[in-house]
Amino acid sequence: MASSTDGGSAPTSARRALTLLIILAAQLMLCMDLLIVVVALPRIEQDLSFTPAALTWVLNAFGLAFGGLLLLGGRLGDMVGQVRAFRIGIVIFIAASLLGGLAQTAAILVIARVLQGLGAALAGPSVLALVMVTARDADERARGLSLFIAVSSVGASAGLILGGVLTEFLSWRWSLLINVPIGAVVVMAIGKLVAETHPKQARLDVGGALTATLGSVALVYGFISAADHGWTSPGTIGSFVIAAAMIVTFFRIERTHAEPLLDLELVRNGSRLGGLAVMALIVGVHFAVLFMLVQYLQRELHYTPLVAGLAYLPLTMTVFVISHFVPKMLGRFGPRSLLVTGSILVAASLIGFAFLGPDNAFFPSVFVPLLVHAAGIALVFAPGTVAIMHGVPDKHAGSASGLLQMDQQIGGALGIAAIASIYSFAVVPGEYTSGLPAAFGSGAAIALISALIAWFCVRNPNDTDRAVHDRKPDEPRVTECAG
Repeated sequence: MASSTDGGSAPTSARRALTLLIILAAQLMLCMDLLIVVVALPRIEQDLSFTPAALTWVLNAFGLAFGGLLLLGGRLGDMVGQVRAFRIGIVIFIAASLLGGLAQTAAILVIARVLQGLGAALAGPSVLALVMVTARDADERARGLSLFIAVSSVGASAGLILGGVLTEFLSWRWSLLINVPIGAVVVMAIGKLVAETHPKQARLDVGGALTATLGSVALVYGFISAADHGWTSPGTIGSFVIAAAMIVTFFRIERTHAEPLLDLELVRNGSRLGGLAVMALIVGVHFAVLFMLVQYLQRELHYTPLVAGLAYLPLTMTVFVISHFVPKMLGRFGPRSLLVTGSILVAASLIGFAFLGPDNAFFPSVFVPLLVHAAGIALVFAPGTVAIMHGVPDKHAGSASGLLQMDQQIGGALGIAAIASIYSFAVVPGEYTSGLPAAFGSGAAIALISALIAWFCVRNPNDTDRAVHDRKPDEPRVTECAG
């Protein structure tokens, strides 16, 4: 149980409430930061002379560093104490935000986004741990967990809207600079409000973290290089070769390390592996839609950054409403049916977006596919989480949660890079919408592949339990995708 740092008594209710508020403010800041710059991308591209393909690094530099180093950040939190890891991570995040907000070149902004991801990877895993240790009893833990989930759910959408407000009335730079005062308050307050957790002895799997991150970066760079220089260029081929080598090395390290970041038992379950694949593919397509659509709204419909941010409200509200009914649907239909249905709806929405042209209006050309898209992702995110987390032993719950977050971040980065690369090949210079059919059409194909994976690989929990119960003693346990 947490105690105040200036005495031995239990903190008061007001102090615990203030502590929870500070922790959740940090969580909101971290959740917003991936997408808060989305609405500002056209102005960033103009001010810092990004190429269309290189512009994806403004998002992907953060997502890859965050996702690739997330498991290592969680392990460091256990080793040095959650409060210390949290404060160090937020300090790095603040400094990187300041650097990015003042950046005068594209390279400096990308470096700043990498450092932001590093800070988020160190601070992020400690947030939920601090929510739990500051609670006095089970009721407070449940309340804190509910608020944590709510803040995490609205963070990305809030980032889109806040980014539009800041870009419209101040500058795109304030979508990064706003983290400085908020983060400073969090850093100063948290050390006085929360007692340090007890550090645990553990071994760092630095090799695993580095190979996972470098492999992801090389894979994303391969797609971007293909858009700029072609699929047969030495840079493109070299990037994919390095990516393959790093990924193979990662799994070899995890197989032999005494305390690996990723217990490979978690990915030997066919249903869980299917859930991870579906989640990565749909998150990747979803982030690509946000990336491509905001540029359409500003370039072709001539929306201001504020109006472009508000244009995503139908998406946010639809996800919020449908998510309320998903738990009941999960109980009735199981995750597999919802994942298949959600993936098909996402594919249908991208087919709708593929028909966008320079003369279309927001309603119905954008509005209707946006609602379909929102319904699709709402039917994927929660069921995907259930499919991934079902059957995970308590001792691996933290690792599985980290794996899920890593899967989402890296999947999002790869989705943006791949679809932006396809767009760059298809676009006619000066005609933004000419590349949209190929980009969104490829995204629809990816979503349909996701539906097939869900249908053939993901088992409903009751089916899995029944299969285990009915298995003969000498039968091997099924861990492969079922055809």
